[in-house]
Amino acid sequence: MAKPEPVFPVWGSGSSSQGALSLFGRFWPRAAATKDDHQIELALLADSGLKVVSPSTSDPSQPPLTNHESATTLATSASSDVVAELLDVDIDSEGNYIHTLAIRNNKQTSNAKARHSLVITHGYFTGLGFFFRNYHELSQVPDWDIYSIDWLGMGRSSRPKYVSKRGESEDARVAHAESFFVESLEEWRERMGIERMTLCGHSFGGYMSALYALKYPERVEKLVLVSPIGIPEAPPDFEDRLRQGHGPARRRIPPSSSCTPEYESAEITDAAIKAEEASEAAANKLNEPSRARKLMIGMAMNLWERNFAPQWVVRTAGPLSRRLIDWYIGRFEWLSETQRTALSAYAHQISVLPGSSESALGDILRPGAFARRPLIDRLGSITVPTVFMYGANDWVDFTGGEQVIRRIAGRVSTNLYRISQAGHNLHLENPAEFNNALAAEMRAIS
Repeated sequence: MAKPEPVFPVWGSGSSSQGALSLFGRFWPRAAATKDDHQIELALLADSGLKVVSPSTSDPSQPPLTNHESATTLATSASSDVVAELLDVDIDSEGNYIHTLAIRNNKQTSNAKARHSLVITHGYFTGLGFFFRNYHELSQVPDWDIYSIDWLGMGRSSRPKYVSKRGESEDARVAHAESFFVESLEEWRERMGIERMTLCGHSFGGYMSALYALKYPERVEKLVLVSPIGIPEAPPDFEDRLRQGHGPARRRIPPSSSCTPEYESAEITDAAIKAEEASEAAANKLNEPSRARKLMIGMAMNLWERNFAPQWVVRTAGPLSRRLIDWYIGRFEWLSETQRTALSAYAHQISVLPGSSESALGDILRPGAFARRPLIDRLGSITVPTVFMYGANDWVDFTGGEQVIRRIAGRVSTNLYRISQAGHNLHLENPAEFNNALAAEMRAIS
């Protein structure tokens, strides 16, 4: 694995376009942040009901002292009764590490050998701090250790240089990117001494967690995919429609009676589908996108194919970068003003750290978040219990999860939840219902 990048953003990398950006950067202040400043992350976690401490042991695989008498308190909330550690877990000899939140020795019964591990992996453009509304409640499930990680090259984990295989075949390009994340997770598991885990991944984290479970099923007790991207195949006319300024045509799949009961009576006929598609086509013709919109979408698609990520836009914005993040987080109306301020500061800091594995997203997904190698063609061979969770107003289509369940039901246990009053960030939008559902899946094991 490559050596970590320096702690300041570097734009030029040999290509003429990036060299021009480097020259432009001399006249436009670039956003910067330090990997050593944890105060912003701690301020966010202080609102989670946790008492965050520094490691009380140099070996991350060993649990801390039960009373944490040797630990130093980094952050705490007024009513905190749960102790958590922040760890940077080395995963190789080149200085790479996985930033980790660990809640251990909590709610332990007399049967200490029956302990289980929940490992949470975040989505794209986020980090472990985005689960600050979930940690306390999940830690109340007896005999469970809770871990949450930042993917290698994201969040506050180390930022090694990521080298795309864009010039090779698409299969090689995808395999290289997927291996980068899956193998770093396996290295982390080994260093932590976790034999088996319930792996819970959100969005991009769900995609990677599914791939990990396919490769290392003996290490996964249960797989929980929270609004996972990359399951369905892209519609055949998808890229053409996108370049013309339209979104992809919606694919309607009759719901499965093996999943959410409220959809068992739904009937979607071919005639109804064709009629609605014709209505959409007529509406699109009346609302023909402007040339400017088509140009902007075309430019965005070209940048995506060349591995330019949204974080690059944030860094390029220089002094305006915080405004972009404030605008994005400002839409989270279900958070208090204090929570939005803390989350925005955190999201900004992890976005302006040096670019790394974020650029792998273009190797894995096509423009529009459709996978180059869809999981629907791969999860049919899954051998571990698999649970899907979606928000009721999620932009990720829950019927992708239903398709997978229809293929694997009867061979492994399955379940599907739709969290009410929530969209893609269901763990943030309706934490009470999300926490109850995930805790129920944890208790089903213990």
